[in-house]
Amino acid sequence: MTDKSSFRAPVSGGFPRIAGFVALGALAAGLAGCNATANSFNAISDRAEIVGNKVGSYFSKAPGVAQQVPMFIASTRHKSGDAPGEVVARFSLQNVSLPPGHKPGEIEQPTFGSANAASHFVVTSRRSLDPDAFRAELASHISGRVGNSRDVLLYVHGFNTSLEEARFRLAQIVADGGFTGVPILFTWNSKGELFAYESDKEAATASRDALQRLMLDIAQAPGVGRVQILAHSMGSWLTMEALREAAIAGHADLDGKLGSVMLAAPDIDLGVFRQQVARLDPSKISVFVSRDDRALSLSSRIAGSRARLGAMDPSSPKDAAAIDAMGVRVYDLSMLKQGWVGHDTYANAPDAVRQIGATLTKPRAADANVQAVIGASVAPPPPAPIVAQELPPPAK
Repeated sequence: MTDKSSFRAPVSGGFPRIAGFVALGALAAGLAGCNATANSFNAISDRAEIVGNKVGSYFSKAPGVAQQVPMFIASTRHKSGDAPGEVVARFSLQNVSLPPGHKPGEIEQPTFGSANAASHFVVTSRRSLDPDAFRAELASHISGRVGNSRDVLLYVHGFNTSLEEARFRLAQIVADGGFTGVPILFTWNSKGELFAYESDKEAATASRDALQRLMLDIAQAPGVGRVQILAHSMGSWLTMEALREAAIAGHADLDGKLGSVMLAAPDIDLGVFRQQVARLDPSKISVFVSRDDRALSLSSRIAGSRARLGAMDPSSPKDAAAIDAMGVRVYDLSMLKQGWVGHDTYANAPDAVRQIGATLTKPRAADANVQAVIGASVAPPPPAPIVAQELPPPAK
């Protein structure tokens, strides 16, 4: 698989460094094993929807034709010439082409040599945008869409993930989940290195304000439906921090535009998550967990055996009680585990990504026929009607 965000590096204060390197080496060896092992998963708690293997694909395309996925990218990755400590988002509009033979759950890439559009994921175009141009282009892409096709899917990647990996992962999720709205990738300055966990956590922390501003910009786009959010691993922590900041600033639900918040294998301390979710509406939050996620197991050991949200075991009475107390929707992906590491199951297992798609494409009766139109405004009320009335008799 191209997405290596399942790995963590040992940090000071964790278990002995040699043991950490051995464990991480084993994790790296397990990265190659990404084949489906099951075809259903369970939803946990009375707030969750039960989902089985009958979830269908919401995406269709003509056979033998490459699918094109245009997406906006907001990046806080450093460039030469940046001022020290400067963290600003740069915007672009790019197009990713998926091969005609694309298989759900996979990101087709060459084993060696150059990629080609007939067999692999490739970027076919890119155009840089300044902030004003980004907002204008976003409004243009939303305009004319109807119902939940006016939604935006904001994807935030995890630790040890390159721009290319994150970009292709979002394109794969859009295609496999049948999302018909506008996808946006928020990519932060991950080094994309196995042993750079501390550096990545600092980079994610520095990107919180930029992500919060992006969320509010999307919510204010003319005609937008809902801001749907999918975040993975360390990106889940970053996302929850940005949403918490927005709530403190008076935008708890992005001014009524926040849709579902899906956290896949979230690398978040349970105590921290409770503080984050206390500022939000927990009914909007879905958590994808796996008790056999080896990356999060290692993360827990590094953090001094503190439990990680994404590694909760719903079959444990203690964890089940914690789930109910938080009020969030929790899905157990343990039966769908992909590979030895099991950290990317949310996107690698076809049934899992289809459930994400089902969440994103669920119709909303209230705005099923609402169409986005640039420049549309509320019509002024009609003038008060003139009522004919006889004049009073003249005074004597």
